[in-house]
Amino acid sequence: MTATVRNNAGSVDPGSLRQHTARSVSLRLPMSEFDHEAFLKTLPNRPGVYRMRDGTGAVLYVGKARNLKNRVSSYFRASGLTSKTMALVSRIQEITVTVTHSETEALLLEQSLIKEDRPPYNIVLRDDKSYPFIHLTDHGDFPRLTFHRGAKRRQGRYFGPFPSAGAVRDSLNILQKLFRLRHCEDTFFKNRSRPCLQYQIERCSGPCVGLIDAEAYQEDVELAVMFLEGKSNDVLDHFKRRMDEASSALDFERAAKYRDQIAHLRRIQEQQYVHAREGDVDVFALAENAGVTCVQALFVRGGRLLGNRTWFPKNELGVPADELLSAFLAQYYFAGRDRDLPRSVIVATAPADHEVLARALTEKAGRKVDVVHQVRTQRARWLNLAIENAEHSLNAFIADKRNVYARLVALQEALSLDDVPERLECFDISHTMGEATVASCVVFDANGPLKSDYRRFNIEGVQAGDDYGAMEQALRRRYTRLKQGEGRLPDVLVIDGGKGQLARAQQVLGELQVDDVALLGIAKGPARRPDLEHYFTPDGEVVLPPQGDAMHLLQHIRDEAHRFAITGHRQRRQKQRRHSELDDIGGVGPKRRRELLTHFGGMAAIRGASREELAKVPGISQKLAEDIYAALHG
Repeated sequence: MTATVRNNAGSVDPGSLRQHTARSVSLRLPMSEFDHEAFLKTLPNRPGVYRMRDGTGAVLYVGKARNLKNRVSSYFRASGLTSKTMALVSRIQEITVTVTHSETEALLLEQSLIKEDRPPYNIVLRDDKSYPFIHLTDHGDFPRLTFHRGAKRRQGRYFGPFPSAGAVRDSLNILQKLFRLRHCEDTFFKNRSRPCLQYQIERCSGPCVGLIDAEAYQEDVELAVMFLEGKSNDVLDHFKRRMDEASSALDFERAAKYRDQIAHLRRIQEQQYVHAREGDVDVFALAENAGVTCVQALFVRGGRLLGNRTWFPKNELGVPADELLSAFLAQYYFAGRDRDLPRSVIVATAPADHEVLARALTEKAGRKVDVVHQVRTQRARWLNLAIENAEHSLNAFIADKRNVYARLVALQEALSLDDVPERLECFDISHTMGEATVASCVVFDANGPLKSDYRRFNIEGVQAGDDYGAMEQALRRRYTRLKQGEGRLPDVLVIDGGKGQLARAQQVLGELQVDDVALLGIAKGPARRPDLEHYFTPDGEVVLPPQGDAMHLLQHIRDEAHRFAITGHRQRRQKQRRHSELDDIGGVGPKRRRELLTHFGGMAAIRGASREELAKVPGISQKLAEDIYAALHG
């Protein structure tokens, strides 16, 4: 096996970087297996890129570093690595290093190599297609608006990019209704003797047969350009002036058309956020749940929201949100096809190395491009919209029946079950220093969370802080009822706890003679990190594939049980803290309680009052004062 150090110098162009890599000078260390200690001694304290390979030479992971020696050494430290990173390191048999002049150069080379090698442990963007545009031709007296995707070789103006072909078609549909510009091919346009169907349905002004002159048509073209540039208020003012002129000339039919255009344009404005004319940004938000990551992008050009797009990148190494977003943005702008670069990139979380990303974007665009995460006013509204869409898309993805079934099948394989489980139940305990203990039971079936079957249990008669006793009480109450036919037993019972909780659950089910339910316990990892959890059955520990469907399913149901338990605990705790000793005294309702508290100023003063003083409060009789005094003093 070999370890390789390669020295490289070159420009920041990704294509040239690949050529420089091919000309690198190699230093090979002969060894029977990868000797990381000898290899680390050869690394320089320079920026660069490293590629980790397995025994077959396949690339496992590509990364960049400000300091190669420090970054690569961090993979071989004695402690602090996640289980997923340790799995990666165990497969390394060779590391190839390319030294660069700067971090920006390293970033560009990293994305070029990721695109070329598609390593399994990198966050790989599975979207390499170009984005569509609206193209306005500039030849002839009657330009046409068309859908365009690919290289911008044809003359004319391009508007976009749009997130999808559907967004382009929707915009073209709006433009045809408002401005009636042609979109037919030139050969079709030049050979018409009568107007086509588009004219009949008022989507074209009929320039092919001379129903509009070049000057009037050009005016419509200018209005369409203004609209595409985000100047819809100027277009609205123009329509208003034209309507007033037509009304003054008693041309009410033409005035009615302008009125309809104004109404339609106002409806469009209600559906879009309108910012200053220079608004030209891409907005990215990230949401994570149940082991799934969703990245949502909004595209704004000329102050007009063109649409959104969603990705679900795999996070094989379980990296934090800032690192994941940084890797995603770098691939989006540099590893794919040429992107239309905005003036600002707005992100919900500051990505790792965002300054390096901003410099690289600025160099590529030939002008300043900002990467910001603290925004106000309209930009904050765009960012909030992206966050909401990311959360919605993530919830929809998790709830998709196909994804749920795939996770159930993966769980069957992981636990070696005879059949695909159709029903899962998960228990969790929540309290604050033993106060207001609540147990939760959440249920998942083939459609995901089955909220109608969720249950909470207020734990009583158990020593404060005794989670084992609380879990036992909740399980007994739940499965005694199910055993009596009040519900359906689960196929898998998940306990949010380690070996001790699992043993207590096994004991309870044994006493209740529930012997056809598979048991699984989830022990929290260090610092409660989801990727460091351990999974146990009564037969021992179960190792699940990292970031696999089975792990995602268990993380999802565990998180849902935790959320449901905390919500119930907080409600119960708040109710208890609002409870007054006066509530338990017969004859003292809300009104008399209020009178007592107002008169004395608090419970301490009420306890110190005599029977005579209590009887002086409005609404309190001598008999009731005797009852209150007796209740407060035993």
